[in-house]
Amino acid sequence: MYRATRTSVDTSESSSTTDAGEDEKPGGDPPARGWRRWAMDTRPLRIPAYRRLWSSTIVTAVGSQLTAVAVPKQIYDITQSSAWVGYASLAGLVPMVVFALWGGAVADTVDRRKLLLVTNVGIAVTSLLFWVQAVTGLDSVPVLMILLAAQQAFFGLNQPARSASIARLVPAGELPAANALGTTVMQIGAVAGPLLAGVLIPVIGLPELYLVDAVALTFTVWAVFRLPALPPLGETVARRAGVREIAAGFRYIAGHKVLLLSFLADIVAMVFGMPRALFPELAAQTYGSWGSGFALGLLFAAIPVGAVLGGLFSGVFSRARRHGLMVIGSVVGWGLAVVGFGLSGNLWVAAAFLAAGGVADMVSMVFRGAILLSAATDEMRGRMQGVFTVVVAGGPRLADVLHGTAGSLFGPRAAVAGGGALVVVVMLALAAAMPALRRYRI
Repeated sequence: MYRATRTSVDTSESSSTTDAGEDEKPGGDPPARGWRRWAMDTRPLRIPAYRRLWSSTIVTAVGSQLTAVAVPKQIYDITQSSAWVGYASLAGLVPMVVFALWGGAVADTVDRRKLLLVTNVGIAVTSLLFWVQAVTGLDSVPVLMILLAAQQAFFGLNQPARSASIARLVPAGELPAANALGTTVMQIGAVAGPLLAGVLIPVIGLPELYLVDAVALTFTVWAVFRLPALPPLGETVARRAGVREIAAGFRYIAGHKVLLLSFLADIVAMVFGMPRALFPELAAQTYGSWGSGFALGLLFAAIPVGAVLGGLFSGVFSRARRHGLMVIGSVVGWGLAVVGFGLSGNLWVAAAFLAAGGVADMVSMVFRGAILLSAATDEMRGRMQGVFTVVVAGGPRLADVLHGTAGSLFGPRAAVAGGGALVVVVMLALAAAMPALRRYRI
């Protein structure tokens, strides 16, 4: 059985940024009472360094969505082709995957604060270049794709270091709460960002969306600059990041069953159970009486709305200690919610099941993230987060192919319900065959 051994904040790492409250021991807090047991667990925000990192996430969560809306819209405006929009998505996915894997290895060999500074500056510069090409009327799809590839490469380098740093800033017992805080603001950004972009485009114009993102990112750079140094620990200082280090990360995963199962749980949930590729067909055919546009928007919004609600009430689960069982239960819950969605003929019932799935997905992400940070040693955390980034980004895209094919063969509702049932069966089979995950606790 794997157990987390870190129980308090490393004072040698946080002493340079000690503020009021940072030297308190969160483990000594009295139990939450009344409504506080249900509300979001905000204990990690008492730690100044984590609070700075989290506050920068708020900015990037909304700002990145502005660019995520602006790029495909601009490409479609230029080409009048949805195919080019799809090609652009692929142009961003490939460098993100490659640099996330390499970035995880880099994050284990350098000061993570410096890596975050460099990559956040890189993301801000590419946003500024997006604005330049838009305001000058360049109208070049190749330039847009190159900039998108560069920005996603910087994101791939940034994300593993950002996630791996959390375990150096908060105690092990508060990792689920820290992950819930971060995941909640990302989901809020997924809802608010596109809505804000839709409101701003007619008012200020598309080029200015890029500029708003670039200016907002200066706050992120400042917040990261205020973090304490996060150099490698012990013997990891002399290592170099390369293919050998990336391969060592995969061997580490294979040798630690609880880590392997945490990745497999997400792959099972997303590949078999993410039905978004079928949303347009379901909106047009099954729920068309509500208006296909309204139905489509509601289906896409339901999962992140559920995730946000799960985050706001994360006090219910963030103090749980049996992290493995929480992952298993949440993945099974996701599968059951997807089954319910597939069997629903009413739009609002379908949206309710998707929202329930969003809550389950939030719980799964929180505890899978906590397992990766607590069960892995610090010298491997960057690489674990690199693989995590690839799995989170790649799983839904594989699901698009699988569900799109299954939907054309068996019909969309049967494909959705069957995928959800597969999630439940496969997850329970993995939990029964490999007990490491269900026994893991912190």
